[in-house]
Amino acid sequence: MPLSDCRIIDLPKIADARGNLTFVEGGSHIPFDIKRVYYLYDVPGGADRGEHAHKALHQFVICMSGSFDLVLDDGFASKRFHLNRSYFGVYVCPMMWRYLDNFSSGSVCMVMASERFDESDYIRDKAEFLAAVGAT
Repeated sequence: MPLSDCRIIDLPKIADARGNLTFVEGGSHIPFDIKRVYYLYDVPGGADRGEHAHKALHQFVICMSGSFDLVLDDGFASKRFHLNRSYFGVYVCPMMWRYLDNFSSGSVCMVMASERFDESDYIRDKAEFLAAVGAT
C-alpha cells in the first residue's frame, strides 16, 4: 500500500459543557475491525518508539494526551504527522516503517490494531523492510 493510503481521520466530537466525547467504531470510522488496543505512556524525554513495520497489521494511532510525532515511511517517501488532539488519529496501513518521537511530558499514545499480537508479523530490520518493498 502506498504512503498516501495512510491518513489523518477525524473522529466524531460531541461537544458538551460537562466535557467532550469522542468514539471510534471499527469498520465505520476506521477501515478495519479492532482486535487489540494498547497504549504507550511515561515515555522518557528524547526517547522514541516503534522502528518497525508490520506485514499485514492495520493500525490507528491516537494521541490521548500531550503530543508526539508519528513518522511513516513506505521505502520511497516518508511523512511526519504531529498528533496532539484526541479527536483525530492516523490510519497506518501494512508495510509502513514507523516510529514515534518528540513525546511531550505526560503524553499517551493509544493504538488500535486489526489483529492480536503476532511477532511473526513484525519486520524489525530496516534493510529487510526496504528489500521487501523493493526500495533497495
